[in-house]
Amino acid sequence: MKIIKRLLPVLFSLLLVLALSMLCGCSRTDSSDAEEVLKSELDQLKNLDSDTTQKYISYTEMFPDATENTKLSDEIQNVFSLFFQQFDYKILDVSVDEDKKNAQASLELTTIDAKSLATDFAAELLRTKITEAAQAKAGNIKDSSKSLEGHYLILNQLLTNNKYDSAVTDSTIQLTNKGDGKKEKWEIRRNYSLENDLVGGLMVYLSDPDILSPEDTLTVYFNTLKKMNLEEMSSYLGVVDIMNTSDSVKNSIAEALVEQVHKNFNFKIKTSSVNGYNATVTTEITTFDSNAILSDYQHSLDDYLASPDSVINGSQKRYDKSLDLLLKSIESNTASATSDVDFVLINDGTSWKLQDEGRTLGDAIFGTLTTSPLDDSSDSES
Repeated sequence: MKIIKRLLPVLFSLLLVLALSMLCGCSRTDSSDAEEVLKSELDQLKNLDSDTTQKYISYTEMFPDATENTKLSDEIQNVFSLFFQQFDYKILDVSVDEDKKNAQASLELTTIDAKSLATDFAAELLRTKITEAAQAKAGNIKDSSKSLEGHYLILNQLLTNNKYDSAVTDSTIQLTNKGDGKKEKWEIRRNYSLENDLVGGLMVYLSDPDILSPEDTLTVYFNTLKKMNLEEMSSYLGVVDIMNTSDSVKNSIAEALVEQVHKNFNFKIKTSSVNGYNATVTTEITTFDSNAILSDYQHSLDDYLASPDSVINGSQKRYDKSLDLLLKSIESNTASATSDVDFVLINDGTSWKLQDEGRTLGDAIFGTLTTSPLDDSSDSES
């Protein structure tokens, strides 16, 4: 009996160790099963499996505000292939709750630098919108900046032409056991948070109304303007509306003014301030000296009006001559002027926008030439 009493504690300890071992073994098995499911799914993303990508990343939810395009084009599929070239993962921990039949996995995800990509995308989309607005005013209407496919074409262009660094982020993935109690069947819970994590936060960055600052936004406006051709710039800035003349003369003067912009225009962002949804950006604008042009024009006009030809010519010829003198003053101008201009931008919850941008930029660039210098002179001649 004494021997049995001495053996009982030992036997009890052995049984306890065995029970704990069995429980731990079971937990490890559950954890291992869940981990294998994770590896199986995420490895397919590493291997650029298009079907798996579409299970986790809804191509329509990436740009919810874009015009829906139900067709999954080659360009859209190519975007995801390019994006996931840098994708990798590391499973840090998997914890299983048997009672609730769920598991939680902590991972370290390696993706493309989504914030840099989203910033470039926002800038390129704005550039496209500005260009298409200029083309629309000129009668060439496009809406690629609004379409879902147009958005993906921009992403495709950026991913093809640019090199982006990789970024490492932490992620938590939830799994649910759909098994029948005899056989484990773990499934990953797919939701917006998971989609966003797998693309490095790109979906959140794309919806950030401040992804482009007011200064960055204004810079895009100016750089896009500098690259516009004659037709786009004259329509966008309202150059044609400056002159109240016949169409042929409008075109000649508009062309000369746009050429002056191409020769002289430059800018430098100096300061900015944000107050809620409003921002003021003070910018140093260098453009052609409109006062010098008008001064030269007025001098030439005065000389002409004092000449015998002015008396001989009728009112229409005098008016035509004044147009010719203005055109020559614009074409021969070499003077530039620099001044500070305050631009007001408003954030509408989507992005920062320059209100009535064409007119606002036109006033800053053309100065006193935003009104026709011929109005007064033509009235005085009649």
